[in-house]
Amino acid sequence: MTMPESQAVTAAEDMIPLTTLEQSVESGCHNSSEQYEAAQAAGKSETLEQYAKDYPQGPHDQPQSMCPAFGSLRVGLRMRRTATVLSGSACCVYGLTFTSHFYGAKRTVGYVPFDSETLVTGKLFEDIRDATHDLADPDKYDAIVVINLCVPTASGVPLDLLPKAINGVRVIGIDVPGFGVPTHAEAKDILAAAMLRYARSEAEQGPVARPASADINSDKPSVALLGEIFPVDAITINGLLQPLGASAGPVVPTREWRELYAALNCDLVAALHPHYTASQREFSKAGRATIGSAPVGVEGTVRWLEQVAEHLNLNKETLSKHCDELRNSISAVIADHPINARITLSGYEGSELLVARLLIECGADVPYVGTACASTPWSAEDRAWLEARGVEIRFRASLEDDVSAIDFLKPDLAIGTTPVVQHAKEHHIPGLYFTNLISARPLMGPAGAGSLAGIVNGAIENKHRFETMEAFFEGVGKNDSAGIWTPEIARTAGLLTPKEAV
Repeated sequence: MTMPESQAVTAAEDMIPLTTLEQSVESGCHNSSEQYEAAQAAGKSETLEQYAKDYPQGPHDQPQSMCPAFGSLRVGLRMRRTATVLSGSACCVYGLTFTSHFYGAKRTVGYVPFDSETLVTGKLFEDIRDATHDLADPDKYDAIVVINLCVPTASGVPLDLLPKAINGVRVIGIDVPGFGVPTHAEAKDILAAAMLRYARSEAEQGPVARPASADINSDKPSVALLGEIFPVDAITINGLLQPLGASAGPVVPTREWRELYAALNCDLVAALHPHYTASQREFSKAGRATIGSAPVGVEGTVRWLEQVAEHLNLNKETLSKHCDELRNSISAVIADHPINARITLSGYEGSELLVARLLIECGADVPYVGTACASTPWSAEDRAWLEARGVEIRFRASLEDDVSAIDFLKPDLAIGTTPVVQHAKEHHIPGLYFTNLISARPLMGPAGAGSLAGIVNGAIENKHRFETMEAFFEGVGKNDSAGIWTPEIARTAGLLTPKEAV
């Protein structure tokens, strides 16, 4: 990546330096080839091989974000009439439960404890089976999700031997080990795909219950939305499709079981988040085509609608008129909310490329995008669009990659994970946490441009505050300034005379 002369930075090369494996991988609870080998020997080789195909690893062989099982846990906890049970080490379960409630879960997380004896003798599986039977109340639940964490997976606890249903309550068991699943974003796909697979088998066997939200009289083709998005975005996308004679279907992961049937009954799948590989495979088996990217910015919105219209054979004249109106409306929003800044962007949600596209259309210079997710066929269009504009993209980017980008490019704003934002602020560069401040707001259509520009420009305008704090706290907590200054230490350092120190 060659930098423009007006924005050149001092470096030996034009490319951001790559970090080495030794730099990016440290020992941790997930960095265990022994666990991986144990899981293979215990009968989990087929599952791990499929994960390796669906979620290929990058330069680091362990998650650098939160425990990946949080993704599956989050999907289960957000679904109505769904119970979620964890099987794993107590410390892991505590951390996942704490994180789930930090992110707003208001439901109990089930836990089946174990010790060395129950793990080795197989009693743990029996305990899980008994707990599942105790939970299976059809008046309360449509489904029970049981999640194996690292230790039970490595020990081969066979969740596939659990009953498929108890008292009419569906039972879904999945393995989500940190040594086999790179990110929590991809763990969402694991559970979403397992539920789609189950729902698809039900639909193939005969009639299924109609979703409560289904429009009985609607004959419009529907587009299922694949990937967790801000709720307003689903409404926006539906508004974009309605003038064309189409509608937005359910968002997958869904909020209730019956929505899975409606999603599978769609006419087209939109992989808004491109890393849902296993879920897309289930849609493909149901005979549904998938498109990538999303309606972000002017070009992104028009191109996405063109793809929808092509697949659904919608009226071309209506499409042309609708797109002209959207070009004007979104361009007007961008003109009113320009972004004139250099921004580095990274995250682990899977929507990083979409955000980068929108930032660039708003006028920002985005030389670097790092995503913890892998490249997939459904990210290819966004990748090509960004690289054509000189953006360096790192799939499976490490924390060290993202930090190096900040040090190398000296951006006006860094958008990223918590440690990335911390690093930026330590160097008096404004930072925004991607998950809580970018993902938690609209991105699609006209609303997305105005919303994103507002928070980005607000953060950039506060740069002087970081410079003031940097000057005020310069050196505090380092070298001689670390610790408590007693009069004797101050006198020794030459800051007080003997008389002043008395």
